[in-house]
Amino acid sequence: MKTRTSAQAKLITAQLLSGAGIASGYAVGGLLAEEITGKTSMAGIAQMSVILGAGLIAYPLAVLAGKAGRRTALTLGFGIGALGATVVLLGVAFQFLPLFMLGMMMCGSATASGLQARYAAVDLVDPKSAGRAMSLVVWATTVGSVLGPSFTEPGAHLGAALGMNELAGPYLISMTAFGLATLVASTLTKKIKPGATEATAESDEPTVETATMKLGPALRFAAARPVPLFAMVTIIAGQMMMTNVMVMTPVHMDHQEFSLGAIGIVVSVHIAGMYALSPVFGWMADRFGPGTVIAGGVAVFTTAITLGVVDAAAEVSSMILLSTALIFLGIGWSMFLIGGSALLTASVPRHAKVPLQGASDAAMNLGGALMAGLAGTVLQAGGFLWIKMMATIVLLIALAFSIRAVPLMRWPGRTQRSGSVENVEEASQVS
Repeated sequence: MKTRTSAQAKLITAQLLSGAGIASGYAVGGLLAEEITGKTSMAGIAQMSVILGAGLIAYPLAVLAGKAGRRTALTLGFGIGALGATVVLLGVAFQFLPLFMLGMMMCGSATASGLQARYAAVDLVDPKSAGRAMSLVVWATTVGSVLGPSFTEPGAHLGAALGMNELAGPYLISMTAFGLATLVASTLTKKIKPGATEATAESDEPTVETATMKLGPALRFAAARPVPLFAMVTIIAGQMMMTNVMVMTPVHMDHQEFSLGAIGIVVSVHIAGMYALSPVFGWMADRFGPGTVIAGGVAVFTTAITLGVVDAAAEVSSMILLSTALIFLGIGWSMFLIGGSALLTASVPRHAKVPLQGASDAAMNLGGALMAGLAGTVLQAGGFLWIKMMATIVLLIALAFSIRAVPLMRWPGRTQRSGSVENVEEASQVS
C-alpha cells in the first residue's frame, strides 16, 4: 500500500508539473508561428507540431514502458519535452521556423508522457478501480494547467526583461516545469510495468510474463471487435474536436482584439474543464460503465459546438460565450478520454493493452495534428464558424462507430451480454 501510494503521488506531481509546462506556452504558440511566418494560415502549425510530436513518440514510449518499465519511459518523455522548450526558445530567437517546429515537436513528448501516466496509474490498482485511478492522474493536470496560462503574461514580461521576444517568455516556464517533471518521474519505482496490478507492483516475487502482442495483430484484434474499436475512435475523436477548436481560439480572439490576459483566461477555463471533473468521470466509469461517460460526452460536445456556432455568427465575439463554450469543450474531451480509455482497458486482454494503448495515444495525437494543420487555413477561408463545422463532422463519425458497439457494452440496469466487453480471453489465441 505504501509503495502504491508513493507511486501515485509521484505520478500526480509529475503530471501537475507537465500540465503547467504545456499550458504555459499553449496560448502563445500560435501567435509565435504567425509572427515568424507572417501568415495567419500558419498559426495552427505550432500546436500541430506539438501534437505531431506527441503522436510520433507515443507508441515508442509505450514499447519502452513494456520493456523497461514506466519509470524509464516517463523520465525520457518528460526530459525530451524539457529539451524541446529550449529548442523553441532558440527557434524564436533566430526566427527560424524549422527549428521552432522541431522544438514544438519535442515538447509534444511531454504531452505523450502525461497521457501514458494515466495508464501507469491503472497498473497500480485493481481493474475495478481503473477509472478512478486513471482520472486522479488526469485530474492532477488541473492545477498545473490552470496556473500555466496565468503565467503567460508574467512569462512575457520575464522574456522582455531578459531581452527576448516577450511571446517566447512563457517557454522559460515550460522548460523549468518539464525539467522538474523529469526529476520526479526518475524517482518512480522500477516495478511499475504495463499490465501490473496492485499486488504485483508491491511484491518482490517474480511474476509470470505474458508475451506482448505485436502492433499488427493487436490492431487486427481491435478492428475486428466493435467495442475496442469504438473505444479507440472515441479517444481519437475527442482529441481531434478539442484540438480543432482550441488551437484557433487564441488566434480568433487576437483577431477580435482581445488582450493577451483575456486569451490566457479563456485557455485557463478551458483546461480546467478538461481536467477538473475527471475524478467524477472516473467514478462514473467504474460505477455505471464507460459507455455512460461517453454518452454524456456526446451531449457536452454538442453543447460546446452549438455555443461556438452562436458566437461565430455574432458580429462581435463574447468573452462569456467563448469561455462557456470552451469549458464545455474541455469537459467533453475529458469524458471521451476517461470513458474511451476505461473502455479500451476493459475490452482487451493484458497482452494487447500496451500496443493498443500506445497506438490509440499515437492516433489521437496524429489526428489532432491533422486538425491543427488544417485549422489555420480553414479559419482564414471560412472563419470560426467553419472550425465548428469541422468538429461537427468528427462527432458524427464517432457516433457512426458507436452503432455496433453500444449493444455489447455495459449499461446501468442491463445484464452484460456474453461475448461483450469483459469476455476478451479469445484474444490469447491471436498471434
